[in-house]
Amino acid sequence: MWQFKQFEELSAKDYHQIVKERTKVFVVEQGCAYQEIDDTDLHAVHVIKRQKGVIKAYARIYKQNKKMFLGRVLVPEEFRSEGHGRELLKVALEYIKCKHPRAEVEIQAEAYLKDFYESFGFRAISDLYYDEEIGHYDMELVREDSVVHA
Repeated sequence: MWQFKQFEELSAKDYHQIVKERTKVFVVEQGCAYQEIDDTDLHAVHVIKRQKGVIKAYARIYKQNKKMFLGRVLVPEEFRSEGHGRELLKVALEYIKCKHPRAEVEIQAEAYLKDFYESFGFRAISDLYYDEEIGHYDMELVREDSVVHA
C-alpha cells in the first residue's frame, strides 16, 4: 500500500523504519559516512510502500528553489528486481504532477541508474560527478509541454 505523509503525520515507528532503511542503503550498503538525516525530512512528503508492515520502496519529495526534488529513492536490497522501483517512480511523479503540475522536477541520480531515470523522461543536466565517491548526474524531468515534436 502506498502512503504519502508529511513529517508531522509520521509516527515515531514510521520514521524509525524509514531512517533504518535509508541508513541501511545509503550509509551501510554504499559505505558512505555522511549526515543521512537532515532538515529536508521536516518539509518533505514521504512516499512509502509497505507490504505486511515492511518497507518495499521509499522516496521523499520536496520543494527547493521553486523546483520539486525527488530524493532518497530506495528499494531495500532484498526486494530489488520485483518492480518496486519502477512503481515508486511512477507513483511519485504522478503525485508531483497532480500537486505541482507546472513545477520543474529534478533528481540527483547515481550514474548506474541514469538509463532507468531516462526511461521516465529525465535527462542529464550535469556532467558525471562524484559525491561520496559514487558517480552521479543531476537530472531533470523533461516536461511534455516543452518537447518539440518534429
